[in-house]
This record gives sequence, C-alpha cells and structure tokens, in this order.
Amino acid sequence: MDNDDDVVVVEMDHDLEEKNQEIDQGDYEVLAERKRKSLNNNQIDTSVNKSRVLVEEEDGFYTSFDEIIGSKRKSKQFKKRGRQQGSKTNLTPQVKMKLGEANVYYAKRKHEDAIRVLEEVITLAPNLSEAYHTLGLVYEEMGNKKKCMSFYWIAVQIAPKDHPFLWRRLFGLFLEQGYTGLATDCLEKAIKVDPQDMNLRYNLGTIYFELRNYKKAADLYYHMVERDSENVEACIMAAKIYQKCNQVELSVRILEDYIKNHSSADNFSVISLLVCIHMENNAYFEALQQIEYARLACCSQKQLPVHITVKAGICQVHLGNIEEALILFSCLETECAEDGAELIIEVADTLMNCKRYKHALNYYYRLEDTEYGSGLILLRIAKCHMYLTERSQAIVFFYKALHKMEDNIDIRVTLVSLLLEEEKEDEAVKLLSPPEHLEPTSDTSSVQCMPWWDSGKVKKQLAHIYFAKGMIEDFVEAILPTVSETLRVEYSNQKVWPRNKLPKSTLIERVKILEDHQDEFIFHGKRPLAAPLDRLKAKRAKKSLQKIEALKEEKSAAALASGQGEHTDYDLDEESPETLREPPLPNLLEDNEHYQLILDLCKALVSLQRYREALTIIRDTRKLTSSTLSLEKKEELESLEAQIAYNTPDSSDVHAQACATVQRDPKSIAAWNSYYKIRMENKSPTRSRFLNLMMRKDPECVPPLIISGHQFTLINQHQEAARKYLEAYKLQPDSPLVNLCVGTALINLALGLRVRNKHQCLVQGFAFLHNNLRLCEDSQEALYNVARAYQHVGLVTLAASYYEKVLGTHEEDYPIPKLPTENTGLSGVRKSGYCNLRREAAHNLHLIYKTSGASDLARQVLRCHCTV
Repeated sequence: MDNDDDVVVVEMDHDLEEKNQEIDQGDYEVLAERKRKSLNNNQIDTSVNKSRVLVEEEDGFYTSFDEIIGSKRKSKQFKKRGRQQGSKTNLTPQVKMKLGEANVYYAKRKHEDAIRVLEEVITLAPNLSEAYHTLGLVYEEMGNKKKCMSFYWIAVQIAPKDHPFLWRRLFGLFLEQGYTGLATDCLEKAIKVDPQDMNLRYNLGTIYFELRNYKKAADLYYHMVERDSENVEACIMAAKIYQKCNQVELSVRILEDYIKNHSSADNFSVISLLVCIHMENNAYFEALQQIEYARLACCSQKQLPVHITVKAGICQVHLGNIEEALILFSCLETECAEDGAELIIEVADTLMNCKRYKHALNYYYRLEDTEYGSGLILLRIAKCHMYLTERSQAIVFFYKALHKMEDNIDIRVTLVSLLLEEEKEDEAVKLLSPPEHLEPTSDTSSVQCMPWWDSGKVKKQLAHIYFAKGMIEDFVEAILPTVSETLRVEYSNQKVWPRNKLPKSTLIERVKILEDHQDEFIFHGKRPLAAPLDRLKAKRAKKSLQKIEALKEEKSAAALASGQGEHTDYDLDEESPETLREPPLPNLLEDNEHYQLILDLCKALVSLQRYREALTIIRDTRKLTSSTLSLEKKEELESLEAQIAYNTPDSSDVHAQACATVQRDPKSIAAWNSYYKIRMENKSPTRSRFLNLMMRKDPECVPPLIISGHQFTLINQHQEAARKYLEAYKLQPDSPLVNLCVGTALINLALGLRVRNKHQCLVQGFAFLHNNLRLCEDSQEALYNVARAYQHVGLVTLAASYYEKVLGTHEEDYPIPKLPTENTGLSGVRKSGYCNLRREAAHNLHLIYKTSGASDLARQVLRCHCTV
C-alpha cells in the first residue's frame, strides 16, 4: 500500500506540474494579448486626439457652450481611478511551481519540506502573502503558536483584504495567549472587513468590559442595538454597563425602547432588568408601572413569571401596601420551598428590613427544615424573635445558629447579652469561656487562625460580667492581656508612617504595561491594551524609575569621585513596608465605653496592689491620646496616675510623677500641694533642683517660691526664707498666705542672734501678720496666728486678748480640699467643728493664766472650752 501511495503521489505531483505549466503558458498568452490590445487602443486614441485637434484648429471654435461641456463630460466617462485591472502579483513559473510543491508537502504533512520550500518562495517573492499564510498553517499544525501567529500577522499586513478569515483566527490565537492589545486590533480589523457580523462586535465589547473601559463597551453595545434592534443580549449588556457608569437614565431609556418596540415578544429578561434598576434606585412606583405594562402588553393571555410577580410584591412592601404584597407573594405557596428558595429568602429579607418581623418569620420557617436552612437562616429567625422581644425563642434559635457556626463571634456575643437579660450569668460565662478540652493548634499567630475565645469582643463581654459580679481578680485576668495588647498594637501602628512614594517593585510592575510584549515576536513594540487609568499610572511609574536611575548614577559618580568606591545603597525602598495591624479592641481610645473600661481596670489593679501594671496602662493611654482626649478625661487620668504613683513603694517614681504633674500645669495649686506633700516625705537635697528649674523657667510663678521658703524655714535659714517670701509678696501682695509666711519668717529672724535691728524686724513681722488679719477679715484662723505670735515673743498680755477674741468667734466647717494624690472618696467620717480653733486657743490661754498665777481662770477656761 505504501508503494502504491507513493506512486499516486508522484503522479499527482507530475500532473500538478503539467497543470502549472499549462496555466503559466495560458497566463502569458492572455497577458500578451492584453498588452497588444492596450497598445493598439493607445495608438487609436492618440490618432483620434490628433484628428480632433486638427479639426478644432480648422473650425476655430465649437458651435456652442453646451458642446464644450458635453465634450468634457464624454472625455471623463472612460477615466477610472486606481491601478489598472489585472493580476496583483506577477508570479514567475518557478514561484508558482514551488507554491504548489509546498502545498503538496503540507497536504502530506511533510512539515520540514514544506517549510524549506516556502522559505525559498519567500526569498524569491518577499511580498507574497500566500507563502506566509501557508507557513502559518504549517507551524500551527506543528503546535508552534508563536511562529504561527507571526506568519499570520505578516500575511494580513501584506494583504489585509485577501485573508478576512485570518483576522478572526489571529484574534482567537492572541486572546488565547493573553495578548489583549493585539487581539483587540485584529478584532477591529475583522469588524471593518465584515461590519455585519455582530458576534465580532459583541466580543470586542466583552474585551472592553474586562479592561474596565466601561464607557467604550457600553457605547459599542448601544451601537449594536441601533444596528440590530432584535439583539436582546446587546440591549441587556448596554443597559447593565451604562448603569455601572452611573448613567441610569440612559440605561432605563434603552430598556424601555426595547420593550415598546417589542410589545409582542415575551422577553422577560429585559423587563426583569428594568424593574431591578428601578428598585435599586428606590423608584418602586415606576417599577410597578413597568410590571403592569408588561402584564397588559406582553402577557395578556398568560400570567407573569413568578420572579417578576415577587418583585411586584417587594415594591408593594416598600410602598407600605403589605396586604397587596401578601396577595402577590401567594404565588410562592404553589411552588416547592426548595425550588423557590432564593425568592423566598428575598421576600423574607425584604420584610425583615422593613420591620415586618412576623410576616418574615412565616417565610423563614418554610426554609428551616430544607437544605437551605443554614446557619444564616436560623440567625435571621433568631433576630426576628429578638426584635419582637421574644427572648426565649430567640435564645433557642441563636443556639441552633451557633451550633452550625461555632466561630461566629457576633452570634455568641448577642446570645450572651440575651442570657444576661434573662439573669443567666453562669450560662453566659460558660458560653464565653474556652472549651474544656482544647485541641492543639499548629499556628495561632495570624488573625485567621485565632480561636473565638481569644477575640477582643468575647474578652470584653466576659470582663463586664465579672466586674458586675464583683469578681475583681477574674475581671483583671480576663481583660488585662487584651487591653495591653491593644495599646501595644496601637502604639506600633502610630509608628507606621505612610510611604510618600511607591516601592520600586510596584513601579516596575506598572511599567510592564508600556513595555514590549514579547521581544522574540515579529510584533515587537506592540503594547497591550489597558485601561486609561492604568496607562496613566504606568507613565508616571516610568518617570519615577527614570528619576531613580538618574539619582543612582549621580550617587555612583559622587562616590567614585570621592574615592569611596561604588555606591551600593540603592534599593532601600525595596524593604518590605510595615503594615497596620488590627488591634483586639478596635476604637479603644475613641469610645467612651472603652475609656470607662480602662478606668475600671486601673482601679481594679490598684485594689489588688498591682500599681506598676496600672501605671503602665495609664501612661500608654495618655501617650496615645495626647491630642484626641478631652481635657476632662486628661485630668481624670492624671489624678488617677498621681494617686497610684503616691501609693507605690518606689519614692523616685512618686517624685517623678509629681514633677511631671506640675510641669503639665504649673498654675495648678493642687498639683503644687501634691508635689510639696511628696517632697516633705522624701527629704532628699538633690530634689531641690526641680524647684530651681521651675523658678528659672517661670520667675513669676509663686508656688515654687513659697515651697522654697518653706524648705529654708525647716533648716532654720530664716533669712533666705524671708527673701523667697518677699519675692512672692512682690508678685502677690494681697495674698493672705504670702503675708502670713513673710510675717512668721521675719519674727523667726528677729528671734535669732545675728540680727542687729531685732525690734524693727519684729515690728515688720507683726505688720505683715496684721495685714493678713485684715485680708482675712478678722477670721478665727488669722486671730489665732496673731495671738500665737505674741505668745511666741513673750507679749502674753496681747496674746491673751487675741486668744479671747478667738474664743468669742464662731467658725463654720469647710470641706477640706483633696490633693491629686488622694482618693476622691471619703477617707473617714469627720465630727462637726473640725475647723474650729477654740480648743487650741483655750489651751494656750490656760497656759498663760497658769504661768501668771491665775489658776482659777486657767481651770475655768479648761472647764468651759476643753472639757469633752
């Protein structure tokens, strides 16, 4: 058989050569005949023209103007534009013979021989498109798609109109290889060759849509509808894409025109799409009008489809016509629940969103025992019961939903809140606690692998339960790790600065759009098609890369010029940027509820004497909310921090906290009082540096001057003390406290041994004390201070008179101010009269009377004022 086939093939080759020779001889004879005729015609035309010219010269002129115009028209009748008709390519017999030989080899699947012969043909005739086409066929059959596409592309470029089918073939090949730009070009050329083919236009619109060039795709589909009004697919696509481009009115107009022009056609897809567009824009009345028009015009003899009837019912629900909607929804009762599950869910969701919970439950219950009765349906049933305040039934369905979706944290938290309303705290705690038998997990570092019991919502809910029950230790253990982790994550997120420029890897990826698609292809330099925004980004990225490269070259040149060698620190921007992490408790520093949680946690830590952890949380919170927290909350945190710091055993920490409090508000008397109290309990001489610093920083601040004078008084340096007090007196001359301090300092100085003018100093001191008495309006405290000063210097007669004035003055009780380091609660119950100095004055007066020998008066004073 093989030999016979070979003989047949040889005979076929021989016959083919003979036929080619006959065709070549025939073609040459035809061409020669055409040339002879053209030469004869040219000679006849030239002779006729000459004779016409001679006649015209003899006559001199035409008989009329019409003859002149007529002659011009006749001369233009035989003129034709373009090249002369005939063969486009004059193939030599050798080329024709080789083309036939190549076709035979291709038919016999002798690809190597066919390629060899076709390469010879291309060498002889480089502009012959048939050779490139055949080469493409050979390579396509061999499976070499790259060369196949290359030769097809050359063939259509040489003769675009001779191979209309090749444009489609190239479109399929380019699209298969992912060369969208080339595929689009081929598709556009194919449309020009065959404008009536709507499938080509539809494919081009699909490509534009995939490239997110929605406006171009919508316009193309719209032109298809204008050319072919029966094309329902193009009509639907044009409406959908115009809606995506926010051109809803145009989308609605296209669909309405189609419905009006095809009133007899029952195309419910167009009607359904139009109704959906109206419903998405809350135009429920217009949607009902379209459904009624469709029922009258298109479906006069039969009912509307179920899904359109359901949409009409949904529109009635939104318009408040619940009874009419239920009548329309009755069409779902005739269908099986599983067959119409999607429509039932849509109806139930609509009723639930419109707060028609009882009606929604009727439809949800139909799907409870079907395969669509998933956890989401059970969850919606539970929410409907919860909104109807049917807590017992809501708890049952929440448990069912939780059984199918155990990792759903929202379901668990909502169920716990319902259990707490039912006063089932133990059950709620058990629901929030981790399982007793935990299975080991391989990786729990990521958020996706985090178990539900480690969620911030679960921890917070559990902590609230413990705090309400007074279980302070359990409350701290439940919420402290979560709060600490949240503060740590928030602080690290603040350090993640947004990048002002894109990393180099992203720039390179964007520039690929502008780069050549494949260097080894014949279409080197053809760029792929992309969206306008992507092309703009690619151009910007290219400019950025050029700037980076120029900067590298400058740095390299500078480094080489300085003798430091080549600069290599080029790719610093290639480091992976830090990403923001999601904290366990989002909005911890913005929500008032979370702020109160932090306060409760700190107070609980203080009650457990875990001062260091409480201070850490407060300081981290203040650091993160320095610019967002209100002034009232800032003061509350500062006060709490001062209280905790005062109770810590570390004195250095207490002093540092007091200094920080004073520096934040140097004008606060309470802050200075707190500092002075801590300063008195920690008598370290090195801590006087802070006072000197504050006095240098603000020379007009009075509290540091007074405290400094007190420090000098304690070490009996009354002269230095008086100097500080007098500086304060210059700033606040009407202050009772300043006058009292100056007076006592001068009196103490007068009692010393080094003062020469003691009497003058003593008189000045009493002058300041009487000034204090005047400013205090003869208060009991001021009278007592004057009397005590007179007693101290030995003027007992004056002292006795002022003590008697103290005994005759009634003083009411005043609330004692609290320091920032003291607890805001009542430290103890005080008896009435704790502000009265009558007992102290009576005791001192009794001593004066006893010393002077008036024992009866002394006993009488004690009996009247000091007897309990």
